[in-house]
Amino acid sequence: MPIKIADGLPAQKVLENEHIFVMTEYRALHQDIRPLKIIILNLMPTKIATETQILRCLSNTPLQIEVELLQTSTYTSKNTPQEHLIDFYKTFDEIKDQKYDGMIITGAPVENMEFEEVEYWDEICEIFEWSKTHVHSTFHICWGAQAGLYYHYGIPKYQLPEKIFGVFEHKLLNRKSRLFRGYDDTFYAPHSRHTEVKAEDIEKVPELKIMAVSDKAGVYVVGNESGSQFFVTGHSEYDVDTLATEYYRDLNAGKNPNIPENYFEDDNPENEPVLKWRSHGQLLYTNWLNYFVYQTTPFDIKKVNE
Repeated sequence: MPIKIADGLPAQKVLENEHIFVMTEYRALHQDIRPLKIIILNLMPTKIATETQILRCLSNTPLQIEVELLQTSTYTSKNTPQEHLIDFYKTFDEIKDQKYDGMIITGAPVENMEFEEVEYWDEICEIFEWSKTHVHSTFHICWGAQAGLYYHYGIPKYQLPEKIFGVFEHKLLNRKSRLFRGYDDTFYAPHSRHTEVKAEDIEKVPELKIMAVSDKAGVYVVGNESGSQFFVTGHSEYDVDTLATEYYRDLNAGKNPNIPENYFEDDNPENEPVLKWRSHGQLLYTNWLNYFVYQTTPFDIKKVNE
């Protein structure tokens, strides 16, 4: 089944070329069906690339999904054309009276700053608080996961001695969770971050459960008891070349970055990256949508969290 997106969104052509069924607003209006309403708060500077990556992950499901894009009003992206933001993005004031079946909050390139120093922190806090009453289940990614854990549960982040950068093996701590249906015992996921959250802090919070970890990258997936919040510290949505783009960007800027671990064939950046995480990423989003959004959200969206 299709993803419903705004007419003309750049991701449409990319996804259609991958044989992913994308439905425009015009066509969707002629169907009598209640799609899942998903809103994506996109905090990444490369918004078009991030939109496409997440939409691809949401596509592998028989559910019809209506996607809206949200940006902060207190900070305007300098790396995305203004016309794109005007045409396809909404601000919190425009959507705060609506309810949603699901929400995705992306990472952001601000992790070396204290949370309270981030220019849009107050607005993010308002959105976090709003999500508790207006969203059935929220999926937090990377910095969005760290920020969510800090806001909702007071869990701090810690500076790492060196950047976690590469594709790492993970293991499940909760095999019976529906979030991991179809998973192998071990799987791979990309990480790119300078900070971490620690298991001992999370374990002090009774409402939270650590669900997947990596020996090298640490805590990976955390969920609350009700399934209304998930926190994922890595980037299962990344394209095969995303880490390479980041590596060469920093290399060309004279930053002497480490080669991303377990990513290029033979760990040689002259070779092509090896895609090891696509099936995991698809399953993670599909299972979240199916078991924690579609199967539990009320048919009348106005009754979300009532």
